[in-house]
Amino acid sequence: MFHRLSIALTTSLALLPLSATADATTQLQAVYLTQGVERFDAADGAALWQQQFTHAKSGQQRSCTLCHTAQLGNPGKHARTGKPIEPMAPSVNPQRLTDKAKIEKWLKRNCKWTLGRECTPQEKGDLLSFIRNQ
Repeated sequence: MFHRLSIALTTSLALLPLSATADATTQLQAVYLTQGVERFDAADGAALWQQQFTHAKSGQQRSCTLCHTAQLGNPGKHARTGKPIEPMAPSVNPQRLTDKAKIEKWLKRNCKWTLGRECTPQEKGDLLSFIRNQ
């Protein structure tokens, strides 16, 4: 009996980061659905992650991969400051995508820096679908 309880408890604890990720992203995506989005597509999120954007003032090419790398399980480095960035993949970094306020803050900041504008609710939802599956 104790052995079964121990296994059940260990399994439940192992799933906590995954459920926190699902909760925060699901809650945000529910908000985006109220803003006119019909569905989210991880493949569209992956395409946006790879897409190159030209910065209006500098003319330099920017993409999510510039700082975060194409492999979300790898650490990144900020393009301007050189500051290390922890991996984006929740499978490698369980703290990713667990806090709605942080997700919104960083989506706003990084979309402005990369795309030159804020992301649409569709883009944010697609990116979250892509990232949470990594």
